[in-house]
Amino acid sequence: MKKLYPYLKNKFILTGLLFVLYALLLDDLDVFSIYRQTKKRNQIEAAKVDIRQKLIETDKSLNDLKTIGGKERYAREKKFFKKDNEEIFVITYN
Repeated sequence: MKKLYPYLKNKFILTGLLFVLYALLLDDLDVFSIYRQTKKRNQIEAAKVDIRQKLIETDKSLNDLKTIGGKERYAREKKFFKKDNEEIFVITYN
């Protein structure tokens, strides 16, 4: 502690130290807010990738529904529509 005391008496070093503490901890863009913003940005980018994948799947489904065969396949697979002389068995996996 005796070795640090002369440096703490120097007004330039003390002012610089106070500025660094203010910049790191008390400013609007302190270390903690930058960390939170970076974490939130990463979450948003992950959600963006997920949404793009869903958009690609939706576009593919929309293109399939433009044909009559695609409409019939969608109705049978997703909505369980059937013809009058058919029976439907739904198999689920746990």
